[in-house]
Amino acid sequence: MSVAAAANNPLLNLGFAIPFDRIAPEHIEPAIQELLEQAEAALVRIETSNEAPSYANSLGALEAATERLERAIGVVGHLESVATTPDLRAAYNAVQPEVSAFYARIPLRPVLWQALKSFAQTDEAKQLDATHARFLKKTLDDFRRNGADLDEAGKARLQAISRELAELTNKFGQNVVDATAQFELLIEDEKSLSGLPESAIALAREDAARKGKSGFRFTLQAPSLIPLLTYLDDGAIRRKMYHAHNTRATSGELSNVELMQQIIALRREQAKLLGYSSFPDFVLEDRMAKNYEAARRFVDDLTARAEPAFARETAELTQFFREMTGDPKHELLPSDLGYAAEKLRKQRYDFDEEQLRPYFALDKVVEGLFETARRLYGVRIERNAELPTWHPEVQVFDIFDESGAKLAAFYADFHPRDEKRGGAWMNHLITGMPNEQGFTPHLGLICTNVSPPAAGKPALLTHAEVTTLFHEFGHLLHHCLSRVNVRSLAGTNVAWDFVELPSQIMENWCWERAALDTFALHYETGEKIPQALFDKMLKARTFRAASATMRQLGFATVDLALHVSYQSERDRDLLAFARDIVQRFAPAPLPKDYGMIASFGHLFSSAVGYASGYYSYKWAEVLDADAFTRFETEGVFNRQTGEAFRRTILERGDSDDPAKLYRDFMGREPQLQALLQRAGLS
Repeated sequence: MSVAAAANNPLLNLGFAIPFDRIAPEHIEPAIQELLEQAEAALVRIETSNEAPSYANSLGALEAATERLERAIGVVGHLESVATTPDLRAAYNAVQPEVSAFYARIPLRPVLWQALKSFAQTDEAKQLDATHARFLKKTLDDFRRNGADLDEAGKARLQAISRELAELTNKFGQNVVDATAQFELLIEDEKSLSGLPESAIALAREDAARKGKSGFRFTLQAPSLIPLLTYLDDGAIRRKMYHAHNTRATSGELSNVELMQQIIALRREQAKLLGYSSFPDFVLEDRMAKNYEAARRFVDDLTARAEPAFARETAELTQFFREMTGDPKHELLPSDLGYAAEKLRKQRYDFDEEQLRPYFALDKVVEGLFETARRLYGVRIERNAELPTWHPEVQVFDIFDESGAKLAAFYADFHPRDEKRGGAWMNHLITGMPNEQGFTPHLGLICTNVSPPAAGKPALLTHAEVTTLFHEFGHLLHHCLSRVNVRSLAGTNVAWDFVELPSQIMENWCWERAALDTFALHYETGEKIPQALFDKMLKARTFRAASATMRQLGFATVDLALHVSYQSERDRDLLAFARDIVQRFAPAPLPKDYGMIASFGHLFSSAVGYASGYYSYKWAEVLDADAFTRFETEGVFNRQTGEAFRRTILERGDSDDPAKLYRDFMGREPQLQALLQRAGLS
């Protein structure tokens, strides 16, 4: 690439102010190719060094070799998830498998492997501080786990598997985005919307108008789908939406079924090639659970504890729905569950989630989120109007410490768009490292798909959407408050069954009066949530908690089963295999074509992701419920307790064993009782 071309390619000159507004599809392939060549050259320099082995010319050089490539491909992958176009997608698809293959080859380079082992034998290596010693050990372990000791044939096959997995999982995720965007339901007659809250009707009306259509437009995006399944009286429309949502990417050109079979087979082959009995054993070796058997025991134990209450809740809801319909033999359908449960909750507690929406204006929720972080961790968060963004809706903020030092900046992208994938997530863009003043600033982002403004009102959120914002912000704080001096061990680069602790613990403040009073203010009157309504919200918190628990455990069970038990030659129909497992955890008979698994991005939209690790959500929920008991005892805004959590968990990344970090905060091992009590299952 010429000097002029390089100078004009924003992906080759990524500073802190990432030029999202200037990055174009045509920049991607030449930039990534150039960065791959630079990374390769850096690895060759390590391999050909004539100097005595040292941290600087082995492990440190390896850490630095891929930093620019990692940052650039991270930016491109992010843009493809929030602002995709056909050209951007094509460019990303062209480079992503090659980047994945490059990373997969790193542990397979024998000279590089020998350089690391040689350094490990030096006096310098034996005298490393605890963090760098952990980095050395984890790097050596990762090389072994990823094929460093394989013969040449094994290495070649492993590289091929890595490339195939990158291509297949990338295609899986894009199929889900396309299948979601492909569906719309247009309703002309407002009378058909009986039961639907005015907020949802206004959103559907404005969505149709934006598309140049009359009537009301409903999509499979959460702010459109969830109110419809929860409140709409018309059962036929609910069934239509439920069916569309749970059969996404199960057939036609966007089908993910064959992709899933190939992904599972490749993961299994990968694990076997590396000497593991199963893919879960390979994945979980460096996580808190350690192996498949431990993860399965955890899931089975929690399932056994939840099943009796789940059976009672199911019988109760079925009976209620039969009485509501006047048919003593009426069968509860999956598309009825949200609707029937909301009716029962309203009857029992005189509580409707929509009653809370006026108190959760997005701007105020964000202010309250920042105030919670200030009180707990001593940070100040302010708007940043200087950094460019990828969409006009995106906001940017700076995080400052009490001393005034800038710790980080982050982007916040809150609302759904057709070119943006669903769900909610946090990503890191830049990891700060030590300098003369302390640390250079971190850079990260949070994305959600919460309710947008409608009917001339501000964006008014549900309580569930509020907890989603707090959850993702917890991940962000884990990144932005990191004080680890090794990039690969910093922030959220922790075991995946520990990474949800900082995020899930933040959700607790969404249930605390002291926190809610800082932001839950009626958007018109400014009044706080009335005490009577708050009391109803608390009483309804454990409503059908066993069913919610079983739903998550069902996903965890099917995840482990797919990666251990499923055999395409024997079981044939993957959708049926998954449906039969999930049925045990479902309150109503699932339809024959139920195919939620085909859009389950957590398991199949990246080479590993949460595959064989979906249990992590419940595992971390045990940790978060237990850890929050310290805040409950010492004060939910106790500054010393918040400081302890910051110093022992948020700042430490993966600089020590996660079990030790937890003990450092709690002074003991985690206990299950707090979760059971919070969920009403004790």
